[in-house]
Amino acid sequence: MTEQPTSHEGRQPLAARPQERTRPRAEAGSPVVPGATVPTPNGPPDMQDLGTARREGDRLRFVGAATRRIARGIDLDEIVLGLCRATVPTFSDAILVYLRDPLPVGDERPVAPFVLRLRRTDRLRLADESLDVTGFGAAAPMPVIDPHNDLTPAAELCEVRSGGALSEVLRGVRPVFGDSAAARAALPELLGADRTVPSGHRAILAPLRGRRRVIGAAVFLRRPDRPAFEPNDLLVAAQLATHTALGIDKAVLYGREAYIADELQRTMLPDSLPQPTGVRLASRYLPAAETARVGGDWYDAIPLPGSRVALVVGDVMGHSMTSAAIMGQLRTTAQTLAGLDLPPQEVLHHLDEQAQRLGTDRMATCMYAVYDPVSHRITIANAGHPPPVLLHLGGRAEVLRVPSGAPIGVGGVDFEAVELDAPAGATLLLYTDGLVESRLRDVWTGIEQLRERLAATAQLTGRDHAPPLEALCDDILDMLGPGDRDDDIALLAARFDGIAPSDVAYWFLEPEDAAPGRARRLARRALGRWGLEELSDAVELLVSEVVTNAVRYAERPVTLRLLRTDVLRCEVGDDSPQLPRQRRARDTDEGGRGLFLVNRLARRWGATRLSSGKVVWFELPTRV
Repeated sequence: MTEQPTSHEGRQPLAARPQERTRPRAEAGSPVVPGATVPTPNGPPDMQDLGTARREGDRLRFVGAATRRIARGIDLDEIVLGLCRATVPTFSDAILVYLRDPLPVGDERPVAPFVLRLRRTDRLRLADESLDVTGFGAAAPMPVIDPHNDLTPAAELCEVRSGGALSEVLRGVRPVFGDSAAARAALPELLGADRTVPSGHRAILAPLRGRRRVIGAAVFLRRPDRPAFEPNDLLVAAQLATHTALGIDKAVLYGREAYIADELQRTMLPDSLPQPTGVRLASRYLPAAETARVGGDWYDAIPLPGSRVALVVGDVMGHSMTSAAIMGQLRTTAQTLAGLDLPPQEVLHHLDEQAQRLGTDRMATCMYAVYDPVSHRITIANAGHPPPVLLHLGGRAEVLRVPSGAPIGVGGVDFEAVELDAPAGATLLLYTDGLVESRLRDVWTGIEQLRERLAATAQLTGRDHAPPLEALCDDILDMLGPGDRDDDIALLAARFDGIAPSDVAYWFLEPEDAAPGRARRLARRALGRWGLEELSDAVELLVSEVVTNAVRYAERPVTLRLLRTDVLRCEVGDDSPQLPRQRRARDTDEGGRGLFLVNRLARRWGATRLSSGKVVWFELPTRV
């Protein structure tokens, strides 16, 4: 004989019990004829009990489906929409969802006063008796059912008075029927003055309580032609309210974390790229996923003395908030080292030491390049990063041969720098491995595809014209397929324009009293050769002041260089590391007004410390 399965209490399943009640035991010695009807003392099964069991089963299935729909939501709007769509019209004909404004986050203390804002309402169409659900945004009038006018606006804001009827219902947490004494006093306060549920309509008022506090309320409404809410429907409303409130709590926390991550990533990357002389720049950054916009990839362009610019691209292991924080520290360190005008290999060496101080598992790759528009040369050092690609003006794309080096953070590794030609019109592309490596292709296959894509794009613009820089970056990203986004992507493109030798004037001046006068004469001749005589008076005055200050502290020859591009730039270098500071001179002082004149007459000026001294520079517009 096969045993019936039993529950954990040792009893047979509920489904088998009605059958037991319809077949009582036969008395001893009485034969049972197969197929014969055995009389029962209780008569036929109670159909009312079966109907009740069926309704309870329907409720359980509804609650399961509704909670799953609510749980699918990620952000606040999706969760509230899930509640509305799950309950209308299956559970109610209309629903109003109020949420605290503003919603507290985590352990934050709620803002006083306690204000509820009508976040969303869904209702059943009454005009055509359709079963469609109509949602209204927060800016639209929010309706409730009215016997004379199907929908009448409800108040959008409700201030919960301390000790009031609505406050007491919310504090009680449990849902209540709309015809109860507590709800009859609370609903007008929630819906607004002189607004309540009309006679004959059924309602349930359910507080929404998160992990720590009440964050809102939901009102479920039924028309008179539908069955009234039953006591077990209060349990259904409680389940829906609990799942919704917990989901909203999680959504608010998730939104705060996403906001922090976005802000962290945004502040770690440059808001805009500089516009150094002789080079044009463009960049792109793509996170690994839209839902987690943080990562360890970064790029930077740092102006250096002598019209040079440092180009940096790096990649910290992982794409989490920790990786972004480490990336920010390394990027700040790189900017500081670049300001000291250290060679590229020395910058990587110090970055390696900094990564080791941050922790034993702080690994990153980095490419550091310095472009000089005057000499048309670029110096590159690599720390385990994919090699750069150079697109020549004629359309030829080549992968530069740069020593790979070890990643930053390994320690005890020497980095090597190489110096290469950077012809005018060429485009240097620095990128992270997310652009060329994925689950579907290895890194070298991706690099070859990138090189071919650059060459194909250059052919479209002809051999004598370089492709537009911004469009080139977009075209490069377009080569990514659906399975090619496994990692963050940082992209930095530099178009080398250079500075022609005819636009550069360079001299050495001995540190003597006659140096300022000689500097004025040399500057006047250069401006006459360039057709910029209208700038002579201002340039001579400023050059004289800056050279005089340099000669006062210099022990070696002072350098003077003029550069003509879209602006006129003057650079004066000396071997003194002390940077000049602008100060306000007193009426009795004989000096101290040089930098004040520079600040008033020049469009821009600055001073940069070098390993061998400093450079003071200023710029004047070439068109006045």
